[in-house]
Amino acid sequence: MATVILTAVGSVVGGPIGGAIGAILGQTIDRGVLFKPKGRQGPRLTELAVQTSSYGTPIPQLFGTMRVAGTVIWSTDLIETKAKSSGGKGQPSVTNFSYAASFAVLLSARPIIEIGRIWADGKLLRGAGGDLKTSTGFRVHLGGEGQAPDPLIVAAEGADLAPAHRGCAYAVFEMLQLADYGNRIPSLTFEVIADPGPVAIGAMAEALGDGLIDGSAVAMPLSGFAAYGDGTRGVLETLAAAGGAWFSPSGAMLTMRDAEGPAHPIEDVGAAAQGARGERRRRAVAPIGTVPQTITVAHYDPARDYQTGVQRARRPGAGNRSDRIDLPAAIDAAAAKTMADRTLARAESGRERREIALDWRGLRIVPGATVTIAGVAGRWRVARWTLEAMVVALDLVRLDDHAPASSPASSGRVLASADSVHGPTIMHVFELPVLGDRPLDTARLLVAAAGASPGWRRAALLTSMDGGVGWTAAGSTAAPATIGALVTPVPERPSTLRDLATIIEVELAHGGMALASADDSALDSGANLALLGDELIQFGQAEQIGVTRWRLSRLLRGRRGSEAAAGKQAIGDRFVLIEDDSLTTIELPLAMLGSGVGVMASGIGDVAGPVRVDVVPSGASVRPPSPAHVRVRENGADLSIDWVRRSRAGWRWIDGVDAPLGEESEAYSVDVHPPGGSGPLRIETTQPTLTIAGDAAPSGTMIAVRQRGASGESPPAILLLP
Repeated sequence: MATVILTAVGSVVGGPIGGAIGAILGQTIDRGVLFKPKGRQGPRLTELAVQTSSYGTPIPQLFGTMRVAGTVIWSTDLIETKAKSSGGKGQPSVTNFSYAASFAVLLSARPIIEIGRIWADGKLLRGAGGDLKTSTGFRVHLGGEGQAPDPLIVAAEGADLAPAHRGCAYAVFEMLQLADYGNRIPSLTFEVIADPGPVAIGAMAEALGDGLIDGSAVAMPLSGFAAYGDGTRGVLETLAAAGGAWFSPSGAMLTMRDAEGPAHPIEDVGAAAQGARGERRRRAVAPIGTVPQTITVAHYDPARDYQTGVQRARRPGAGNRSDRIDLPAAIDAAAAKTMADRTLARAESGRERREIALDWRGLRIVPGATVTIAGVAGRWRVARWTLEAMVVALDLVRLDDHAPASSPASSGRVLASADSVHGPTIMHVFELPVLGDRPLDTARLLVAAAGASPGWRRAALLTSMDGGVGWTAAGSTAAPATIGALVTPVPERPSTLRDLATIIEVELAHGGMALASADDSALDSGANLALLGDELIQFGQAEQIGVTRWRLSRLLRGRRGSEAAAGKQAIGDRFVLIEDDSLTTIELPLAMLGSGVGVMASGIGDVAGPVRVDVVPSGASVRPPSPAHVRVRENGADLSIDWVRRSRAGWRWIDGVDAPLGEESEAYSVDVHPPGGSGPLRIETTQPTLTIAGDAAPSGTMIAVRQRGASGESPPAILLLP
């Protein structure tokens, strides 16, 4: 007597997925290649979520499109960069450290077509359009047999120690900036496109079977799959379970079959062994309670950025058993729901079993074959084959022979990572009076930058003090600023009164920027300070009137001594919301005041080249503000001129009496310009008052008063005599 059994691995729900183990009727399938001893594992649903760097970690063979973590196979030490910045007058300088790293991540043990999105710590590092969200060099090696070693690895390790990894796909990051990730290499996952479109389960089995598997009969597609585990058998069994398929011998190979394949018609002749009595015919139906009431399929859902999705199928009737299939493949919600429904239908059909007998001509029927029985409805799988006295006995399991139909399903609410394009850099460079109450002893420029798109983060800065001949690294920009352009005329208004009549409209750089209103208390604390052209203003009311357009009112004009620029704005002039965390400081030697300074910004979205701005600093950051309230009174035949001193150290006027001097000494220069073009008369004084002869300043004379500070004179306060 000879008995051949097609082993069923797993429960009835998983289906008959084991495969013709051993020498079946003299077959020569290599067990060491395809089917190693039981106990081996195939891929699991959670194994692709964590990036590893352990030596000896198996590398998956990828099919279709999958999100995988990969394995770090090479890296440099962290690369440290430091930059010093001044802490202000009387404060120590601050040294800021930033870090970068270069490393390679192995992704697939077979060639791929391309890499799509990349996530770092769950947030997008590379968008669907190929745009990088953080500054880094990036290269992909697709795994071709002619693949050359990566040049960075060659430079670091030497040509003799830099493998090409031919046949394997990997990605290389060069100087990935780590500030966004806590100054450590983040956990990366990659959307890898190994094949164009979905791949049939049978085709994947053939690719993994080393020429010993025929999978042409199983056409069920998977969007993506990672062949991962400690043996080929486990992977093939996982694929078979996903498609409700099984293996049967075919010559020197194994054939992957499913319920939709061709069937052998047979007739139950009731043959019996010679000398035996009766006929071998038997039918059994298992209780409905042996079938799970609920089938759950967990899978990677592309609509959820390949996070785990869950779909269920449920039957009515008795029983409380629930089974779960953890499928480590990328399929959409509808395919997962269809798989759950069909798995449950196969389990219900598989309750019915038959034992029939054939004469010796039944030898052509092999374990795993699909048959139909004359006079009996349905299709049947041969689970067991027995030969005794030229009688072939078959144990059959009923197959689900309903036409496959797609089941509608939803992925649920998707909270995908925002894929905001970085966009080109927009940069404004300017010099402002000190924004606090502590005077500066070093001149400085301020840099405010943002992008034309919401995804912009930062740009590297360079400065030039010699007209662009040489450039020096100056760190990077700060957080994205709220910037835009003026779109309506701005009238001149005094800085001494609230401007409740003027309404300003500005167009912000993109719809991700926003402004907010502020009450009087907040305005008094410095809220909503903005640079409009060269005038500093504050606004109490901000109203959005378009996607990027805002209307500003309840204004305070000419803040911090900028009243000379009020009303001189033109359409298109800059609008910059002044916030500490969005400004980068560039310190300047006093010798550069009045000379050109170049600032260049280069972000990852600046594909057309760096953005350059040239400015001529006037010294507004270190010079005193112009005096205020200049007036002239007749004093007999003389004229008495007086003014009020302002201070770069006392804008808040805390004591309500006088502002602190803020300079080493109090000194003023007064220029008297008579009409007619004659040269001015300059008078120096240490008091905010001056008496001159009346005939020295006839009608039409212009008087310009400047305060003198340690770093230069203030802008003039102008008075024209009537």
